[in-house]
Amino acid sequence: ADAAAGAQVFAANCAACHAGGNNAVMPTKTLKADALKTYLAGYKDGSKSLEEAVAYVVTNGQGAMPAFGGRLSDADIANVAAYIADQAENNKW
Repeated sequence: ADAAAGAQVFAANCAACHAGGNNAVMPTKTLKADALKTYLAGYKDGSKSLEEAVAYVVTNGQGAMPAFGGRLSDADIANVAAYIADQAENNKW
């Protein structure tokens, strides 16, 4: 996956609610590493990598977040998951 391409996908589709890694709807459930480890299904229990867990939620939605499967290509979803993982794991938010 291409994190640089994922940055463009994020800007176009995710930043409205997740600017700067924050969450406008559920303020505690940010895209920052500590929150992802606490709240992200699959990642918090170690059954999925961070990228896999993010891609799953982007594809299928969760809570107030809509599903982007069918709206974004599989490549775009993989790229945005790589971007989010890179930002979180490297404390760039």
